[in-house]
Amino acid sequence: MRLNSLQARLSGLLLLAGLSGALVYAGITQWPVPQLLAWLRHDPRVATHLPVQPGVSGGLLVSMLVLLPLALWLGGQVMAPIRRLLRALEGAVASYRDGDFSFSIAAERRDELGDLIRMHNALGQTLREQRQHLVQRELLLDTVVQHTPVALVLANAAGRIAYANIAARHLFNEGRSLNGLDFNEVLVEVPEPLRRAVQSGEDALLSVQMDGSEETFHLSQRVFRLQGRPHKLYSFRRMTRELSRQEVATWKRVIRVISHELNNSLAPISSLAHSGAELARRGDLARLPGVFATIGERARHLHGFIAGYASFAKLPAPQPQVIDWQAFLDSLALHCRYRLVGQVPEQPGWFDAAQIEQVLINLIKNAHEAGGTEDGVTLALAQVGHDWRIEVADRGPGMSETVLAQALLPFYSTKRAGTGLGLALAREITEAHGGRITLANREEGGLRVSLLLPGRPQ
Repeated sequence: MRLNSLQARLSGLLLLAGLSGALVYAGITQWPVPQLLAWLRHDPRVATHLPVQPGVSGGLLVSMLVLLPLALWLGGQVMAPIRRLLRALEGAVASYRDGDFSFSIAAERRDELGDLIRMHNALGQTLREQRQHLVQRELLLDTVVQHTPVALVLANAAGRIAYANIAARHLFNEGRSLNGLDFNEVLVEVPEPLRRAVQSGEDALLSVQMDGSEETFHLSQRVFRLQGRPHKLYSFRRMTRELSRQEVATWKRVIRVISHELNNSLAPISSLAHSGAELARRGDLARLPGVFATIGERARHLHGFIAGYASFAKLPAPQPQVIDWQAFLDSLALHCRYRLVGQVPEQPGWFDAAQIEQVLINLIKNAHEAGGTEDGVTLALAQVGHDWRIEVADRGPGMSETVLAQALLPFYSTKRAGTGLGLALAREITEAHGGRITLANREEGGLRVSLLLPGRPQ
């Protein structure tokens, strides 16, 4: 125990109070009060006015009367610094509640109260530094949000705009502030497609006519709680320039692919035509059928290549109908080999049989070309809620992360003779049905392609 601790001081004061009480009691009952009273009784002038010599009870009573004010004074001395500290801490708590962390307590003590004061001041310094860093981050975030080209609007549960950045003010209110306005009233002045997209409550990619030109926006809507209250964040991102760049890049890629394929077919055809003419001039007619056969083969390849692109560009809208799974699988087995995993579902499917069959034929063909054993290509059917999941899996080498990220893009292919349209066509057909397609490597090796198709509408 430290000598300057509160416990040591309190123990010292209690010891002083106890010694004082013992001395008062001894002075009243032993010495000098009894001797003084006995000496005064020898004087007849004052003897009649002297009190009776106090006994044990009298001594205790007088001691209590003397010790009571002493105890109050000593208690005040002990509690005075604690009261001052409590008042200071009360003021500090009130300041912290109001967000003011500049409050500190000035006191030089070397006891537990001093330790508490130093810890409090250190806490205040830490909170001030954290508040300063938080303010700096908020300023940085506000600067980024205000100057981002994405229009951001934050509305509360009543539809009142709580926050809008510069892009949103220019998009909806000619640069004027939007705070406090009813967002539904603001939307009255915007183009109809944009207003319908916001009212739908879902993310959307839409094009609207603005300032005499067409603008494409990506709308994102998210609901979250801010300070315990529901809010909704709307983000409007202009996609016109980005889509234009992507369109140009796509056309460049298409031109490169088509040019490469045309050159691969037209160059041999031109060379063979020249060779055929030379053979005919020389009268070597025996070799002409082989030349013409090769020219025909290259022409058929080129025709098939162009037809593939045409089918991708002119994909008809799907015509879903009730599908009996067993009959569908029997028809699919006539075109490709696979091993069915699991049982044939009893509930019927709901999709365009011709289009989905073409998708599965391409996927199973790719699975066989990936390598692995013949029976390693499997087909699995499962009902997931109201949707149907169709999985084609193989035991080939799988795909790298880079290839997985781009495999569904049009014209992307890792095969030397590939057009990059197989998986892209599968994606186009699946999404036209309202479903989605995913690719993933299997843990035991190989690739799994999953189609998720919606069930029959109720």
